[in-house]
Amino acid sequence: MAELLGVAVLGAGHMGADHIRRLAQVVSGARVAAVADPDLDRAKEAVGGLDDVSVHADPLAALAAPGVEAVLIASPGPAHEEPLLAAFERGLPVMCEKPMVPDSTGALRVVEAEARQGRRLAQIGFMRRYDVEYRRLKTLLDDGGLGRPLMLHCTHRNVSSPPGFTSAMLIDSSVSHEIDAARWLLGQELTAVTVLRPLPSSGAPEGLLDPQLVLFETDGGALVDVEVFVNSGFGYQVRCEAVCERGSARIGEDRTMLVTTADGAREEVAQDYLVRFADAYDREVQAWVDATRQGRVTGASAWDGYASSVVAEAGVRALESGGRTTVELAPRPDLYAEVSR
Repeated sequence: MAELLGVAVLGAGHMGADHIRRLAQVVSGARVAAVADPDLDRAKEAVGGLDDVSVHADPLAALAAPGVEAVLIASPGPAHEEPLLAAFERGLPVMCEKPMVPDSTGALRVVEAEARQGRRLAQIGFMRRYDVEYRRLKTLLDDGGLGRPLMLHCTHRNVSSPPGFTSAMLIDSSVSHEIDAARWLLGQELTAVTVLRPLPSSGAPEGLLDPQLVLFETDGGALVDVEVFVNSGFGYQVRCEAVCERGSARIGEDRTMLVTTADGAREEVAQDYLVRFADAYDREVQAWVDATRQGRVTGASAWDGYASSVVAEAGVRALESGGRTTVELAPRPDLYAEVSR
């Protein structure tokens, strides 16, 4: 392996461009070796000022570019499966943004392809596992001092939804983070989903069922509820409270900068996920680079990506039917012995 890990970044949009910046300016031990995006002008803009970076329209060409030793996939979810499978065939370590693959059938193909390699190659980008507050909550729950977790109360609010955002995407795009966080925090699988919805907010685009209340059941007897509200109009807020047998713990209380002027005092409110979870993204990518350079894979696994897709699909069915929907997972390959911690 070269002195700096050569990374091919697939996707140069909002997320991909941020990862290119992160690899170039924040993370140690890595460099951007290649970038792929169907919009070549966007890709060239994202790598402006970086040396020795090849730019491609075809993601598979980027995988084969000189100097590429690992892959970071930040393209839209439907474009993930092909480069994931191609990376596995080349033995390339991958960090793939969520959703790993949006549909559970494709996600299972990825799991099975990695299992055939006999070793983990993929880390899935559920960055909340690297957020300082979430990690403190995870440690607290694992230590057992509060007793058995009974419930998780979660909040997920955005300022506004982008064009084309659908009612199903509140679950399979937004709540997918809570799906993974709940599995990881509790060390349990989610077994059933119910979706309740109030009268849509007047701030929601016509036809969008926003907000929603999503209720998950787990195989350990806990309950997880998620308020998802993607057109709150005021800020990006993510909160989680664990209620246990002997106490509770809450994170995400927006303790941000307090600005005081002659006009009064105000607290800043994060406006998107790249602001709220900037440190978590930095920690996640640094951990991936460090592990890859050591020949290891850590973090959320392809199985976690598959499980998230299955649960999200069940949630969408629950939204459409108005009833409780069970979650059916395929048999877990031996490569993924337990819920990733």
